[in-house]
Amino acid sequence: MAIQRKAIALLSGGLDSLLAVKVIQEQGILVEGVNFYTGFCVEGHTHAIRKKDEKKQKRNNALWSAELLGIKLNIVDISEEYKDIVINPKHGYGANLNPCLDCKIFMVEQANAMLNKARQLAVEGGFDFIITGEVIGQRPKSQRKETMPIIARESGADDRLLRPLCAQNLPATLPEREGWVDRDKMYDFSGRSRKPQMALAKKFGFEDYAQPAGGCCFLTDESYSKKLADLWSARGEKAYEIDDIMMLKMGRHIRPAPHYKLIVSREEGENNFMMGYRKQYPSIKITSHSGPLTLIDGTPSDDDLIYAAKIAGRFSKGRMEDEMTVEITKLGGVTTTHTIRPMRPEEVDQGWYV
Repeated sequence: MAIQRKAIALLSGGLDSLLAVKVIQEQGILVEGVNFYTGFCVEGHTHAIRKKDEKKQKRNNALWSAELLGIKLNIVDISEEYKDIVINPKHGYGANLNPCLDCKIFMVEQANAMLNKARQLAVEGGFDFIITGEVIGQRPKSQRKETMPIIARESGADDRLLRPLCAQNLPATLPEREGWVDRDKMYDFSGRSRKPQMALAKKFGFEDYAQPAGGCCFLTDESYSKKLADLWSARGEKAYEIDDIMMLKMGRHIRPAPHYKLIVSREEGENNFMMGYRKQYPSIKITSHSGPLTLIDGTPSDDDLIYAAKIAGRFSKGRMEDEMTVEITKLGGVTTTHTIRPMRPEEVDQGWYV
């Protein structure tokens, strides 16, 4: 009897990984998915919180893809190990603070470790190879023809790494040479256009899938990367915790002085979310008018907090009033009430915005 071959797929939740799995499933291969949580994923955070994203579906697209494909999905938290990739990328950053090539190597390396562990535990039931949805030329940093061998080699996966959507543009891998999969039934996609993928999705009957554009990582976002770089500069070291990652996704970040910054919520959803962090940061609440919750990151003095309250007042309904009342709560929970004159819009230095 023929051996039932099994593959483990990196399932991001995007269209490419969805299609890559389906292409291999069509050849009778059993597939199991793995999704790695780094802390920097866009979906499930701001999309679920911000009103401007209220029309976007609130779902984990990796889980959704797994359901469409009918496969098991392993979600693995690598946020702690991932820090070294973000802070010290061997192959450098992309356009922003995105360590895309190192990221891909790391994720394939983690999948390869799972593959090897499964093979050791059950030779017949273990995984035989790894699938990714990579397409040559789609990402300027990590998905180039010259970087594909680097990912395979440095991850340790070598020729057990198969990219079904662009396999015909690459040397044959072990699964192809051994006849586990038919190379002629894979594809030669290349470039940034997603039209071939969308056509293939239609062929497979996929109508509801994550929009094939952009990316799911905040580190590719210029604004977010500037905030992270500012955080590192202010603290004098490249380091972060999960709470830092979350707060960089929230609100307006305003730094009137090197030793502290304001995080001013932009809408009700952010306001509600940031309420959960009031014990971790000094906070400013405007009580006389409708206005945002403001958290203070850094080491502000008492005078700094008063000054910050004036800046926060600029974003309230009473921005043009001569007086407003605010509550300032320091770490430890001590709250004091103050009457301040909100800073006028024209008085806020645009250079303060991070």
